[in-house]
Amino acid sequence: MNDFDVARWRPAPFLPEADARDGSLTFVVAVLCFLACLTLLGLLAANRAADNWTDQLHGQATVIVRPKANETPDGAAARAAETLAGVAGVAEARALEKEKAEALIAPWLGDADLSDLPVPRLVAVQLDRTAPAGAQALDRALKAQGIDAVVDDHSAWMGDIQKAAQTTRWAGLAIFGLIAIAAASVVAFATRAGLAARREVVEVLHLSGAEDRFIARLFQLRFARMAAVAGLFGAAAAAIMGAGLRIAGGGEGLTPVLPIAWSDLLFVLPAPLAAAAVAAVAARFTAQALIRDFS
Repeated sequence: MNDFDVARWRPAPFLPEADARDGSLTFVVAVLCFLACLTLLGLLAANRAADNWTDQLHGQATVIVRPKANETPDGAAARAAETLAGVAGVAEARALEKEKAEALIAPWLGDADLSDLPVPRLVAVQLDRTAPAGAQALDRALKAQGIDAVVDDHSAWMGDIQKAAQTTRWAGLAIFGLIAIAAASVVAFATRAGLAARREVVEVLHLSGAEDRFIARLFQLRFARMAAVAGLFGAAAAAIMGAGLRIAGGGEGLTPVLPIAWSDLLFVLPAPLAAAAVAAVAARFTAQALIRDFS
């Protein structure tokens, strides 16, 4: 009697459900997704920090006041603050005390004794957010009152911050692209190895009338599922690390230089889909090219 049960028979899949290389491949893709998500979080935090610094500098100006021979430094600073307070586009002008001016200069001079140095007085100007006064308007108002002063509207600092932010963005995008290329290369290598191991099966399928697209689609779906799972693990690990940095740093993220927000963690959600898409494209093109070579 034949023990073969036709009702329970199922055809064996062309690609086995499990492969000895799947664990290593999943780990590598998960690590790449983790690095890509961390790069994305770093880019978001860097952009936020640059915007915050630029916004703070945009609403402020600093005036360095040099007293004349017939007036004291404090008197010259007070007169400059009074003059600037009346300029349109200025919300507040306040003369800084000598101690505060020396505290600002001290980091640049080290342990030098500032008591004998002619430390200039500073006037902190808070500009109107809606219609801020420009450096030329402030300078004209000071010269009209005969005050010897230099106006710093922080434009040089803002330009440097914007350049640094732009450089960071391009560097982050380059790293992100390299990681995507690395993931595609790994999947392409795995696809090539899988097809090479099943070359005889591919030839039999060809003789049976199977089209190249059908065979390539099998590899495409397999590696897309694998990459989606790996992307899920990588994105989850990056989100956990980002949340840890956010909690460790309080309201400003890890440090004021890297202010991570809770909303940034939402940007890692598409990582599994992106990983699956990259793997599917890489597997399909690699499989089609190799199948044509087999033919």
